[in-house]
Amino acid sequence: MQRLMGVILPDDKRIDYALTLIHGIGWSRSKEILKQAGVKEEIRVKDLTEDQVKALTNFIDKNIKVEGDLREERSENIKRLREIGSYRGMRHGMGLPSRGQRTRSNARTKRGKRRTVGALTKEAWAKVDQSQSSNK
Repeated sequence: MQRLMGVILPDDKRIDYALTLIHGIGWSRSKEILKQAGVKEEIRVKDLTEDQVKALTNFIDKNIKVEGDLREERSENIKRLREIGSYRGMRHGMGLPSRGQRTRSNARTKRGKRRTVGALTKEAWAKVDQSQSSNK
């Protein structure tokens, strides 16, 4: 069980896949890291030597922003957009898509569960019907 950049990598996986479990590293960057560190892509995490782990850690530390630093930078960027009052910042604040997507029929993930506005639910209709029938 190897720990790299604060993430525990699964022993039975190949190192090229295991690196993608670190926030900020995708497939292409993973292959680039392995090439620069001199580690073969086919090696399993459990078969890594201490020297290979040190080489990977050193390269990632010096050249790539990952995990907490990356998350912190992203949140600072969003905070800056909100403070200057930009359109993107306002959209982030309202919890809506900020890159021009339509929201009339999509964006359910960002907007949350559907809320019916102006129409009555079945239960409300039942109450209306009961009150009207009792008035007669």
